[in-house]
Amino acid sequence: MKLPVNRRVDERHRVVTEDGLSVWYTIQVSPHSRIQEAVFERTDRMPTDEECQRWLRLLIVGPDAIEAPGLPGAMTRRFEAFERSPEREAPLA
Repeated sequence: MKLPVNRRVDERHRVVTEDGLSVWYTIQVSPHSRIQEAVFERTDRMPTDEECQRWLRLLIVGPDAIEAPGLPGAMTRRFEAFERSPEREAPLA
């Protein structure tokens, strides 16, 4: 899987496991922050906690990933991890 930077996402940033789990990974980078996102999808059911956690341990570096709210009945789960460097942010006016 090729890892994308700054949201240039296409099929190269996705892998499908032998049992049908689709895994997407993106990373957004700016001078003062980084956002990592992992999306898990199945066509037959919602991905399990075990499936997601196994991949999250491999993909997300640094902070713990937090699951974003999803729609009822969805077969997709999305996790995000945010890193900030406040000392490099512009001061608020």
